[in-house]
Amino acid sequence: MDFKTIKIQLGESMAWVNLDRPEVRNALNPEMIRELTEAIDWLDNRNDIRVIILKGNGPSFCAGADLAYMKEMANYGHAQNMADAERLSKLFRSIYYCSKAVITVVHGACIGGANGIIAASDIVIAETGTKFTFSEVRLGITPATISPFVVQKIGLTAAKELMLTGRRFTAAEAKDFRLVNVVVNENELINTERQYIEHFMHASPDAIAECKKLLCLVTNTGDPCAPVFYETAAMIANQRISKAGQEGMAAFFEKRKAEWES
Repeated sequence: MDFKTIKIQLGESMAWVNLDRPEVRNALNPEMIRELTEAIDWLDNRNDIRVIILKGNGPSFCAGADLAYMKEMANYGHAQNMADAERLSKLFRSIYYCSKAVITVVHGACIGGANGIIAASDIVIAETGTKFTFSEVRLGITPATISPFVVQKIGLTAAKELMLTGRRFTAAEAKDFRLVNVVVNENELINTERQYIEHFMHASPDAIAECKKLLCLVTNTGDPCAPVFYETAAMIANQRISKAGQEGMAAFFEKRKAEWES
């Protein structure tokens, strides 16, 4: 498949999917969201692929939403915002419900929606210096579409601290909050990635797929069309056109304090 914002490298029984907009720190835009979703679905349907590894080219894994994309969203009507939010939710669901083992390796920064990608992944390896933030509340909106995956992964108490404060936190804290599985130095990333790949290669691919279904069953997260995904998409669509959302994004682009900070 031919992609513009991501790169795919196929290996024996595995595939690497690299976010490839390094000039903007792999910030998410509609094209990247669409291509990532298509890539995950395509790889999920390949019998020769057992492990998918998500990474980011350049200085950061993903800096959240692209600035040009954010400016466009500020002018979207409700219907456009709803369709956009549902596409983003579909990306996270494609990762979460993928029948293959999904390993995500992060470095640099994980901002906003990037945390949805890692929360939906099975294993997350973080480089020691990686910085994380759920910055949405500081823009007058909420991390709605990523919330089902994040809360499932880290629990309500941790989600409240990170989502309500919008503060920046370290890779070590991300491990303590259970957002990532392991934190290693840069020179250990490849070896740690290989170790996890080897673990999955010793397991039956059918058993991996069934085990993922099992975990969804026992945690009541087995329905990819559950109302919560529609409701969270609707929530962010409403917030983007709300007074607080419009003020937050305007303040961000005008490089000033939002009215609630005055």
